[in-house]
Amino acid sequence: MTGTQATAVAAREVRRAFGDQQVLAGVDLTIRRGEFVALLGHSGSGKSTLLRGLAGLDAHIEGSLRVPGARAMVFQNPRLLPWKRVLANVTFALRGAGRIARAEAALAEVGLADKQRAWPLTLSGGEAQRVSLARALVREPELLLLDEPFGALDALTRLRMYELLRQLWRRHRPTVLHVTHDVDEAVLLADRVLVLSSGSISLELPIELPAPRSRDSAEFSRLRRRLLAELGVDEQIDTAQEPT
Repeated sequence: MTGTQATAVAAREVRRAFGDQQVLAGVDLTIRRGEFVALLGHSGSGKSTLLRGLAGLDAHIEGSLRVPGARAMVFQNPRLLPWKRVLANVTFALRGAGRIARAEAALAEVGLADKQRAWPLTLSGGEAQRVSLARALVREPELLLLDEPFGALDALTRLRMYELLRQLWRRHRPTVLHVTHDVDEAVLLADRVLVLSSGSISLELPIELPAPRSRDSAEFSRLRRRLLAELGVDEQIDTAQEPT
């Protein structure tokens, strides 16, 4: 089902159990058209389960789901086909006479115009994830679902990917639901951050920081502390354990 003009995603009483374990216990979620929302939660809290339900990849999910018909999903693993070159990966399952030109334009947008003939195994982790983004965006999705797409990347590459993702979002304006474990990442990228806990949304936190966003600002620190507290994390312990 499709959403209203102002609402891209409307989920009501969404439930999913795996055996005796109730992972989603009546999730209610509304996302405005063009909004960038980040979803936080502990491992096993149901973040990816909810994402797969919105993507139409879980036939056993229960509840009311209204989402755009045009959807694309990007996973933590780029999931590129190793026997196809980069351009063929982007055009895979794409239809229409202009698909090659569209794929070339998408690769240029993510800075990989010179990698069209490359094999996936020759790419760095960041390059492979950019191909995955191009493959999603070339389909012109109204809803872009991101399942920890930067979790396997090193810190410097992640920072570059944050800026690329924000640029692409500003240019194309899809509705985005971005699952992450990283509180800083959520605050840097999103218009609104949600916390999924005990099978439901326990916190909705608007992020009204001006761009470009900085971790050094007092408001960033306040938002970070609020989210860490909701996740039950002691910031002093968390900071003390960061590598030097």
